[in-house]
Amino acid sequence: MNAEPHPGRRPGPEQPAADVRAAGRLVSAHYPEATGAVLGGSAARGRSTPGSDLDITVLLPDGGVRRRELLRHDGRLAEVFLNSRSDLRTAFAESRTTRRATALFLFADSVVLLDPDGHVETLRQEAKALLAAGPDPLTGAERDARRALLTDLVDDLTDTGPHSDPHEQLAVADRVLREAADLLTAHRRMWNGAGKWLPRRLRAADPDLGRHLLDGHLVLARQADPTALTASAVRVLDLTGGPLREGYVEC
Repeated sequence: MNAEPHPGRRPGPEQPAADVRAAGRLVSAHYPEATGAVLGGSAARGRSTPGSDLDITVLLPDGGVRRRELLRHDGRLAEVFLNSRSDLRTAFAESRTTRRATALFLFADSVVLLDPDGHVETLRQEAKALLAAGPDPLTGAERDARRALLTDLVDDLTDTGPHSDPHEQLAVADRVLREAADLLTAHRRMWNGAGKWLPRRLRAADPDLGRHLLDGHLVLARQADPTALTASAVRVLDLTGGPLREGYVEC
């Protein structure tokens, strides 16, 4: 099986060719049944580091078992997502409702490793179109549930201060940041993220308020002062209908 980079998307100067070759060799060695494959993540953007793994999506024949595998090949660690075409389209649709478009980003912003029948390129174009359209808007019930949760967390955070248990305060602050980011990105109909992608997606969704949330969280972590993070989270609540306490009913 030839798993060299597809001629339609050759790596340029910003794309380390070594990563692409390593990914191609891995696909050839471990997945001879593959009908397509792409390299995504930092390696596809030419931003990999010596410690970066390879994010590879492998297209399986219809009926293949959808799964995620971690493996090492030629000294490189790889995270491999295996899906049939129908599996991938299901994952793409799920991304719009979860608003965390990992599969879409991995496939849309990728280097093609293998595509004998053109199925990979078709899926890449579908992923790009879905990313551009953005996630589904929040329903009224979803917005209220997020407002009620964030309101409760903000109340807990307001009750903390320099003399509070620092572990408890930071745990609450982490949750406030995560829930505020979730509500704000959903309100803007922008994609959310986790880990290192949370601040990236948050800044993309709202550069000003996103920066204030992140800076407020940093101030709390360094100085045990919840004031700035609390104020920024309240701004998110005000933007989405205000704090929600009395009268909320969860069904």
